Amino acid sequence: MPLTPEQQAEIEHSRSETRQTRRVVAEGLETRLYEAVHCLDHGFVRVVDYMGDDSAIVQAARVSYGAGTKQARDDRGLIRYLMRHRHSTPFEMCEIKLHVKLPIFVARQWIRHRTANVNEYSARYSVMDREFYIPAPEHLAAQATSNRQGRGATLEGEEAAEVLRLLRDDATLTYDHYQQMLNQTFAGETIDETRAGLARELARMNLTANVYTQWYWKVDLHNLFHFLSLRADAHAQYEIRVYAEAICEMAKAWVPAAYEAFEDYRLGGAQFSRAGLDAVRRMLKGEEMDAEKAGMSPAEWREMMAALG
Repeated sequence: MPLTPEQQAEIEHSRSETRQTRRVVAEGLETRLYEAVHCLDHGFVRVVDYMGDDSAIVQAARVSYGAGTKQARDDRGLIRYLMRHRHSTPFEMCEIKLHVKLPIFVARQWIRHRTANVNEYSARYSVMDREFYIPAPEHLAAQATSNRQGRGATLEGEEAAEVLRLLRDDATLTYDHYQQMLNQTFAGETIDETRAGLARELARMNLTANVYTQWYWKVDLHNLFHFLSLRADAHAQYEIRVYAEAICEMAKAWVPAAYEAFEDYRLGGAQFSRAGLDAVRRMLKGEEMDAEKAGMSPAEWREMMAALG
């Protein structure tokens, strides 16, 4: 279960309360506030707070552009201009705080985005839950031969069943040993009832990386879009992409005009090098081109051709 009955009751209580405010309210996100979106087998992501909306981006930008520009450029057009020309500071005026439950190995990828405020569940003070991420069979894949950080063909049959068995057995065994060390019980017997078990900060090191952890993650919109541009990309690891795609839907409800611009210019856009642009111009004039003529590496040429369809 991604949520315990106690957690669900707490969320329902929070969602049942309403408060008057003079702050800007994003109506689309208000309907999703506190609600947990299921991710993977035991994980979730939910919005616990936010600041600002599309109008906050426009307001910040017009401090620079000055009064009187509102009639010359509507809010949506200004936001698209800012996104297109990489004027990032107005997007930093919006912030969102998320509560995320995720496997430790996913958290270690996620934490590489060092532009957020994070507070993680502490295994020094609390006992980790007996919850492990076990991939669905369709997400078990061999190592890709052409990409050292990617997946290849899906494992099937006995090979897949054996991998799943190993993942479950190893996670269960190490968690059993974790509990033994915490309780000072070995071979079914308590060593010394007057003594506490092994320190939690030491016992935790025996846990596998597919154990679930939780954190609060607060980030501004500019850095959230950078995170999503990498982690919602088709090349991102599946497990973190599931969370990124859930957050994309939250961002769409929160700042629809900004998210539309992000989709158009970042997620759905493409960037070419100077050599790439020159090659495209020459192809438009009818010249036959290849990587060597363009002065590009084979990999860069393939990526550009893929972007051009």
